[in-house]
Amino acid sequence: MRDWNRRHCARRGHETYAPVGSGLETELAARLRVETVHGPAWRCLRCGDFVIGEPTTGSGPADEAPIVPRGKALRDLFILRLLAVERVIRGVVILLIAWAVWKFGSSQNAVQRLFESDLSAFKPFANHFGWDVEHASIVERIRKTFDYKPKTIHTVALLLGGYALLETVEGVGLWLAKRWGEYLTAVGTSIFLPLEIWDGYTKIHEHKSYILAICTFAINVGAVVYLLLTKRLFGIRGGGEAFEAAKHADALMTVELAACNRDLPEPRSALSETVVLNAPALSDPALTDPAPGAP
Repeated sequence: MRDWNRRHCARRGHETYAPVGSGLETELAARLRVETVHGPAWRCLRCGDFVIGEPTTGSGPADEAPIVPRGKALRDLFILRLLAVERVIRGVVILLIAWAVWKFGSSQNAVQRLFESDLSAFKPFANHFGWDVEHASIVERIRKTFDYKPKTIHTVALLLGGYALLETVEGVGLWLAKRWGEYLTAVGTSIFLPLEIWDGYTKIHEHKSYILAICTFAINVGAVVYLLLTKRLFGIRGGGEAFEAAKHADALMTVELAACNRDLPEPRSALSETVVLNAPALSDPALTDPAPGAP
């Protein structure tokens, strides 16, 4: 099974925190900190390993400990970033198409003359293979575009540019794991689903290649369903308040979970007793025995 916690710590580094205060903070600090021959070691709030050195995220009250995504949250972040990359790539492709359409509208007559000239030169070659290129469907469609007014073509280019911008903004929001990015992606993707259904139906009805259209539709539907359920958008599964409450509860418990080893959502092996940076094995009873007064 993939250990998201350690993989993330290996790439980004550990996150340790020193509770400062009285009462609970004192007990937590005693549990989170151990002495080694190399100096003090603090327990990582993500993977549970002890890390030699001063706390990487500072110190303060336990309820002000940093929000450290772990386990399922890291997996969700990975999926969000996959969706973000897909959105940005799509936005770049659409932007290039918009630029090509705009350039075509600005030099429509020149492109038409070039097309007709090249078509005439290509006719003998096509006739050799028995292809009536003059009445080919693709040629007829290209010629129809020459009948469009430049204003219409420029309008289409602007609409494509706006769509490319929407996709890019969605990608940025998803990559940063912003709530607004999740809402924007769910709404923006859902709006275009009817068009994708119509496009797929048309291609199937006309016996054209529809595999790409179906794959795109499946990805978009999956993305919308995933965001709605896991991120609790639009009031689903308790809505934003429930989502924030769950995230906040996990953040407040990270120090307690790492220190007390109770009510862990993952097997105990996920919070190993190792000390990184090649420190010698620890025999401090604070690692195995509960602190005084602990249940």
